Amino acid sequence: MPEQPLPYVVVDVFTDKPLEGNQLGVFTDARTLSGEQMQRLAREMNFAESTFVLPPERGGDARVRIFTPANELPFAGHPVLGTAFVIGEQKGIDVVRLETGLGIVPVELRRDGGRIVFGRMQQPIPAIRPYEREAELLAALGVRRSRLPVEAYKNGPLHVYVELESEAEVAALRPNLAALKELPDVGANCFAGSERRWKTRMFAPAHGVNEDPATGSAAGPLAVHLARHGRIAFGDEIEIRQGAELKRPSLLFARAVGSRERIERVEVGGSAVLVAKGEFHNY
Repeated sequence: MPEQPLPYVVVDVFTDKPLEGNQLGVFTDARTLSGEQMQRLAREMNFAESTFVLPPERGGDARVRIFTPANELPFAGHPVLGTAFVIGEQKGIDVVRLETGLGIVPVELRRDGGRIVFGRMQQPIPAIRPYEREAELLAALGVRRSRLPVEAYKNGPLHVYVELESEAEVAALRPNLAALKELPDVGANCFAGSERRWKTRMFAPAHGVNEDPATGSAAGPLAVHLARHGRIAFGDEIEIRQGAELKRPSLLFARAVGSRERIERVEVGGSAVLVAKGEFHNY
């Protein structure tokens, strides 16, 4: 007997314009699915991530599982934000508390005329360390050096940061994706900018994502990285532009609160647009 129709929506995240930003598939009722089915459906959607909404278990508004085409993640930024938009619309609430593999992530939603137009999440505080395979990473990226120390930040995914000389150098990157894939679990983030405006690109072939149009889980640690090294003040909100090279321009906002010795809060915000609805009938 065929399975019951399985509804999903497609949301473009970190943009207010349809068909830009980072695509997200949200399966709004995943109670009948196994983890294996979720992974296969994420591979079928072939977006950077897809999410699967489940009943809450720890006092949140919903539980969410997040899959790339290759694996499951305990936390990721644009999936959490996009899913919060969907649940906020469904339930008519302005704060969505999502249960993730790293605990409950609250997302505050702002409305205009009843429509949700912006969301801001409080992300897990990242664990920070020097990146031990810096030489291999730089070689795979095809760059000679980083202006700031090459450090790794883990808030679910592992993000490593390389600062280039200019935004033009970031745009011109042509990394060796096969070599990057040999660096396990790494999201390679290359950035340039000044003050509160920054440009980034993120490559994660080990996760099945050669390049990401908008990386919410990397935006918060970038703000931490810049503040820790004195490029911005703690508490400053930065604008991050990403995705132009994929013809999916994205705009992210991030802020780190605290000090170099103690990060107190990491916030990431942006817009999202629901662009499609559908059903799977055989899965």
